[in-house]
Amino acid sequence: MIQLDWNFIFMQIFAFVLCITVHEFAHAITAYRLGDPTPKRQGRVTLNPLDHLDPLGTLMLILMVVTGARGIGWGKAVQVNPANFEHPRRDMMLVAAAGPFSNLLFALLIAGAMRFTPLPMTPSLVEFLIFMVYMNVGLMFFNLIPIAPLDGSKILAGLLPAETAYRYELAMFRFGPILLLALVFIVPGVLSTLVGLPTVIVVSRLLGTGL
Repeated sequence: MIQLDWNFIFMQIFAFVLCITVHEFAHAITAYRLGDPTPKRQGRVTLNPLDHLDPLGTLMLILMVVTGARGIGWGKAVQVNPANFEHPRRDMMLVAAAGPFSNLLFALLIAGAMRFTPLPMTPSLVEFLIFMVYMNVGLMFFNLIPIAPLDGSKILAGLLPAETAYRYELAMFRFGPILLLALVFIVPGVLSTLVGLPTVIVVSRLLGTGL
């Protein structure tokens, strides 16, 4: 009979909730500050996790953590109306970039607290904080992959010439989700190269453990 480490399971789920909350809040507050009231009207400019969790995405994460199966979890996407922006293409890119950037900033704050705080920490707290750093950096790299519906696709679209961006977004609308599923379930080695390896390198630098 398989013994489940419930402490570790709950730690992973709690860390996911915190990271996703910060990520989606960053999208919402950035869109709102750039002139789109949509996230504010929908109650997304908040750090309340319940407003940012997607039921199916959270369930998938729980199943993945409990069973050890390969998969992904996700939060509730922040709805944005580009027509409310003064510079729609640029501002959409900034809104998209805010999510991964917030995860990097969160990781930096946690790592800084771990390295420079004079206060003693229990082994359990250290384990949780290290996991939080890994999850935030991993989410950043994962979301920077330029495949829809990930943030990286919107960032790339904002950097491309308008006509090229239109064709790219059309292709991503048609094939992006299929490509993403293939990346996760069929060729996970590629995902490990794109996300896993850079995550380990960045986290080791943040925590001062070498590499």
